[in-house]
This record gives sequence, structure tokens and C-alpha cells, in this order.
Amino acid sequence: MPPHDETTPVGPQGPDRRPTSGRGSGGNGGRRPPTDRARAAAGRPGGARPAGSRPGGARPAGGASGGKKARTGKQRRRRGLKIALAALAGLFVLLGVFVGVVYATTEVPDPDSVSNAQTTVVYYADGTTEMGRLGDTNRTNVALDQVSEPAREAVLAAENRNFYSDPGISFTGIVRAAWNNLTGGSTQGGSTITQQYVKNAFLTSDQTFSRKFQELFLAVKLDNEYSKDEILENYLNTIYFGRGAYGIEAAADTFFGVPAAELTAEQGAVLAVLVRSPSSYDPEANPEGAQDRWALVLDAMVEEGWLTPEERAAAVYPPVQPRPEGSTQGIPSGPEGLVVQQAIDELRAKGYTDQQLLAGGLRIVTTVDKAAQDAALTAVGDVMDGQPDNLRQALVAVDPRTGAVRAYYGGSSGTGNDYAQAQRQPGSSMKPYVLATALDQGISVNARRDGSSPQTFPDREAPVRNSGGASCGACTLVEAMTRSLNTTFYGLAYEVGPENVRGTALAATGLPETWQGGPLEGSTTLANADGFTGSAIGIGEYEMRPIDQAVGFATFANGGQHRDPYFVSRVTDTEGAVLLEYGGESGEQVLRTEVANDVTFALEGVAQYSRRALDGGREVASKTGTQGLNADDNSDAWMVGYTPSISAAVWMGTDAREPIVNSDEAIIYGSGLPGAIWQQFMDTVLEGTPEEDLPDSPRIRGDTGNGVPAPETAAPTTTAPPTQAPPTTEAPVTTEAPPPPPTTEAPVTTEAPPPSPPVPPAGPPTELVPPQGGQPGTGPGEQNGSPAPTQQAQPTA
Repeated sequence: MPPHDETTPVGPQGPDRRPTSGRGSGGNGGRRPPTDRARAAAGRPGGARPAGSRPGGARPAGGASGGKKARTGKQRRRRGLKIALAALAGLFVLLGVFVGVVYATTEVPDPDSVSNAQTTVVYYADGTTEMGRLGDTNRTNVALDQVSEPAREAVLAAENRNFYSDPGISFTGIVRAAWNNLTGGSTQGGSTITQQYVKNAFLTSDQTFSRKFQELFLAVKLDNEYSKDEILENYLNTIYFGRGAYGIEAAADTFFGVPAAELTAEQGAVLAVLVRSPSSYDPEANPEGAQDRWALVLDAMVEEGWLTPEERAAAVYPPVQPRPEGSTQGIPSGPEGLVVQQAIDELRAKGYTDQQLLAGGLRIVTTVDKAAQDAALTAVGDVMDGQPDNLRQALVAVDPRTGAVRAYYGGSSGTGNDYAQAQRQPGSSMKPYVLATALDQGISVNARRDGSSPQTFPDREAPVRNSGGASCGACTLVEAMTRSLNTTFYGLAYEVGPENVRGTALAATGLPETWQGGPLEGSTTLANADGFTGSAIGIGEYEMRPIDQAVGFATFANGGQHRDPYFVSRVTDTEGAVLLEYGGESGEQVLRTEVANDVTFALEGVAQYSRRALDGGREVASKTGTQGLNADDNSDAWMVGYTPSISAAVWMGTDAREPIVNSDEAIIYGSGLPGAIWQQFMDTVLEGTPEEDLPDSPRIRGDTGNGVPAPETAAPTTTAPPTQAPPTTEAPVTTEAPPPPPTTEAPVTTEAPPPSPPVPPAGPPTELVPPQGGQPGTGPGEQNGSPAPTQQAQPTA
């Protein structure tokens, strides 16, 4: 039998210990008292038993339990440090194994089997119907020895001076990129030419850690498996230089009309500048910026010894060929081409490069609905059939709830002028912003104002007139809106403050303080050339664009919540990986809901009054607008309107500010051809959709302003016989004319309508706004936004 069982402690080798029961003295059988043990120890020669001689089962010194002395703090710290170092070493070993495995399993695609420029496809909102394809239409691959040495050196100076000595990746660039990522900066870092080539040829455009991780491994392995000359050759044949030129051979021919083998250092530096951003540094589009960077490239070549100081001093910027006509880069030639361009511009603003957009094989899904776009094209085509060729049109429709652009027609040419972005005077379609400002100040739609004609105002010496001599001494604002009385809204803008009206319009449309593009770039928005906003803002003196009006009215439709318009909802790579998913920015409440409610209420009668009511009596809020050119002619005509689910703006005019007339030589007004396009479009896109209710009553009550008492009789009067033509000596104006109202019923205003107005004159009435010649407040004799005292303003409706 073993001397112990598994539950008995096993002590060290040594003399057997006596059983506790045998350790007594006398007859008590008890354990020997400690005092006896202590005395025995004290009586031994030499004193106490030496340390370590006690059997393992004995109690340690100090009476503590266990057999080990407690560690000191220093010992604990040393032990912790050893454990940490061991763990770190283990992690490094694991990382090394991981890197080795990943490197070994990374396969570098054969450059000869890779398409250097993948076709980018743009789709309608359904994600399957193609709108256009962008790709390499101008490419010729060449061997490296067919590229001049100065041109190669210029590219290296601009992009990667240490190309021939680096390992294919930039460690400083990686650290910088990692820091930017951790601190919320750009995910892009400094990249070598090898990294750029890998990204352009083998990877997606997604700027993420995973993509960067792939890029690093591919770059290192590519650098090990191919010579530097082979990598540089493929890189130069991959780059997009702009103007539809892919690769340095096509770029040399496009910009200088020479082969790449004949490029000089000066010419090579021009092309090297384009590598970063072809659209930003095209010499024709940005000569100053292009030349500044060109000089920096030549300076870098001197530093590297690739150009002598004497050659640098003698260098002059080489002449560049003009942009070739018809260089569309695959953009469709039809109206849809303008949508493609808007989508590209939007993605550029989000950080996508031309290399990614035009040669990255992206799949771009736009917000434009195919059925709505077809409805827009059909409406324009049907209404304009047989009309004068000099007339131009634009139609923009947005979803008020998201800001998504659902239809976009800026002209028939996809590579020509985009009239949806044209800066033109809106005429009376500006009046809803005046009303919104008044409502915000506590002036309700039932408040009455003097709408008699003509009237003079303190900030304007020339009188303001209503169209056709119409006059209403005490119309409610909803009646004045339906009848588009200029004197009412000029006076109301003066009362509530023109700058306040401007602020309302900027908030609703999302326009910036100054124009960011177009002929008015840098000018104050909704102001004259001196930056002054006068009361004539109330009748449309200052320019807006069709897309702005579609968005501004969408803000009313969306209960005062503004949404920025956008064209791109989704971007994926060729494998289907999602690079961008976008549903618009969160809305901003720029107008109180009761203000938006009452503006909508006031606009509900305009369509029927203008004979542009929608099918089935569908409720819709709308406003017409017409801009006068002179006493007899108009230059611009508008129709803008919305339901809760769609807001659409239609504009019509010409390339130059000249009279607009239809095929019958009749003057065009907002309710005419533009109204017909708008009506057909709205009927088509809303067909079969649920009917949506608009406000039945206003929410804001009372009048905190300068109201007038209700007249004893509401019958409107005229100040001129219906057949009398407007005076020819008066200043040019904005004009707008509703067609004759029905003779069997009063105009619909969504509240108690005024008695039926008299039949307008045979020639449609006109609307007050001085001519501006395409610039705010620069019409003949303008002074601070007002016409010269010797001229009179024409009426509008």
C-alpha cells in the first residue's frame, strides 16, 4: 500500500514526521506546547535550527502560510515587464508570419492582361438602365524608349523623385496617411508611382484602409517582380491627362501635336502637372495655376540634376493646342449628357479624381428617374414643335423630401450650354419669397395691401405698374398673389425689408452669399452689381437659376425644410463593392412650418387662374413669372410649381437677351409655352400616383404691418382701357400675363375669391422689373437697383 493517498500532502525527503496523536507528553495526548518547542530550540547547541533544515511541512518563518516568500514591488514590476516583452515578441512573430503568408499568396496580375482604362458606366435611378459610358477613346500605348527622357524626368520630378531607389512604397507617405486617418483627415497619403500604378490598374478607387493595405502589398511585390522601367512604362500608359487623352502618347499629340518621343522638358512638365488633376490644371481652363505648378516641376528637375540652371532660366511655357472640339470623353451628346456632367461634377466635389471617374471602371447610379426624364423630354418636344429655333428651355424637377433630382433638362446638347444652370431674372416667380418673409413677421395671407396701379415708393422715383392696368385698392395677399399684382409685392418687399426677403430666398434655395460659377461668379447673390438689394427683389429683378427655383419651391413643399439637390445616389466598382451610398444631407428647417403652409395655401389658385390646372383637379401650388426686355417685349418666362412629392421649374428664353415670341409672333409669358411644358410634365409624372392634399386654410392670423381696410366693394378697377397699349416711353420691365380668366366663374384662390376681374387686353399684360442685360441691377439708368427718374417701369402680372 502506498504511504499516502492522493489527498495527502507529500512533503520533501527527510525524517518521517510523527503523527500528531503521538506527540504528547504526560498523559494528555495533546500537542507539545509552543513554549516547550521554543525552549527546546533555545537549548540546542548553536541556537535555532538552520534555515531550510525544517521539514517541508513545518510552518515558515513569520508564521505566514505557504512555502514562498512574498515578492517585492520591484520583483512584480520585473515580472510584468518580462510578460509584456514576451507578448510583444509573440505578436511580432505572428505579424511576421501573417505578412509572409499574405505576401506569398498575393498575386500580381499580368500588366498585359489588365485594361488600363476601364469604362465607367452611368445609370438612371433604377441602377440598370444605362445613361452613358465613359472610357478610353484616345489611347496609344508606347514602349518606355518611345518617351523622351526629359518628359520621363519631368513626371518623376512631379510625382516620385526617388522612384528608381524606393522599394515601391513610401513609408513617410504611409505614416502621414495613417495619421490623417486617425485624426479624421484625408484617407489619401503620399503615394509612389508604383502605388499609383497599382491603384489605377488593379484596384478600386475606394480610399479605405483595406484598399490601402492591398495597395501596399501589391506595390511591394510588383516592385520585386518587375523592373523599374517596366513599371514606369505601364504607369505612363495608364495615366489620364485630360481632354480624353489616356497615356502619354495620346497626351503629347492632344496638347502639342507631337509624339511622346519628341517631348521637350518644358512640354513634359506641362503634362506632368496634369497628372494630379487634369481638370484643375488644364492650361486653357486655368492658365495661371497650370503655369505656377509648371515652374515648380522645372525647379525640381534642376534640384535633381535633370535640368541645368541655365536651361531652367531659358525655359518658357510652351504653346498648347486649343481644346479639340468634340472631345466629350464619352459624355452622351443628347440631353442626358448634362445629367452625366452634373454627376461627374458632384463626385469631383466629393474628392474623386478624373482618373477615377473617367478611367476607373466605376458604376455610378444617378437620382434621375427614367420615366420622369422621358416625360420632361416629351413635354419639351411636344410643346416646342414648330416654335422658333432661337428659343431655349430648361426643366428641373426635384423630390422635396430628399433633394434628389428626378428630371433634368438643360438643353438638347449634352456637351453644350446647360440652361438649367443659367442665371436669369425670375420675374414674378420671386413673389412667394416676399410673402414668406411677411408671414414670418406676422403678416397673414388675409392681410390687405394697396394693389392700385400705378404707385410710387420712397426708394424708387419711377412708378410701379400692374400688368394690363389691373388695380386693387385693398386685395388680400392671397388675391394679390393669384393676380400677381406688382404694386402689392413691391410695396410688401419695401415694408418687410428687401434684405430680409433676400435672406428668405437664400435660405429656401440654398444659394450662397456670392455666385460660385457662371457669368456672375464672385458677384453678390440676389443683388445688383454694387451688392445692393432693393425692393425690386419682390418682383424678380435679381438672377436665379432654374435649379434654384425648383429647390426653393421644394422647400415650401417640404414644410419649410430645405434639402440640397443631388444627382448621385450610389457608386460601386466593377466587382460591385459599394464605394458611396448617398441619400442626401439631413434637411434644415429654414422656414417655420406655418409659414411654408401659408405660402402653399396662397399659391393654390394660380394654376387654375393661369389655365394650367392639373388633370383631375389635382391640388398644386404654382407661380408664373415673366421678365420684360423693354416696354413691349419679354426676355424670360417661368412656370414653377409643386405637390408634396415633386417640385418642377420651367424656364424659357434665348442665348442673348432678346424678345421671345412664339410661332404666331405673339409675346411669350410664363403661363404660355413654359406653362404648357410644366403642365404636361406634371400631369405625366403624377399620373397614377396618390393624390396629395395641400393646406385648406392658413395658420397665421392677423396683420402686424401696414394694412389697409377692406373696401366697400371688392370689384377691381382698371386704370387704362383694356385695349390701350403700354406707353413706349417707359422703362423695360418684367412681364407676365395670365390668360383671360374664365367668364363663368371667379378665379380660384383657395379662399373667398374676389369678383371676376375684367377680361385682360388682347395683348397679354406685362410685369414690372427693369432690364438688367444679364447682370443684376445694371439696366439702363439703374441707380441702386432703381430705374432712372426719367423712365417709368412697365407693369407685370
